Amino acid sequence: MASWLMKWMVDPKRNWLAALHKRTISNRLRKYGLRYDDLYDPMYDLDIKEALNRLPREVVDARNQRLKRAMDLSMKHEYLPDDLQ
Repeated sequence: MASWLMKWMVDPKRNWLAALHKRTISNRLRKYGLRYDDLYDPMYDLDIKEALNRLPREVVDARNQRLKRAMDLSMKHEYLPDDLQ
């Protein structure tokens, strides 16, 4: 019962509050040029690591570039220009 409730609470397709939270986080990430899926850590979850291994090299390189750019912008306390968001 508890696992079903937790799955419902965090699933944006079923819970409108989870969808609102995901949309809010996505808007904040866009200011740094990131996507919501860029937050997944391949060292934490082996499924994510395997998924990244199966992706084309260009997609993984673009993800790594977005992460580097976001870290740089965060260190400078700046946002990505609106035309690039």
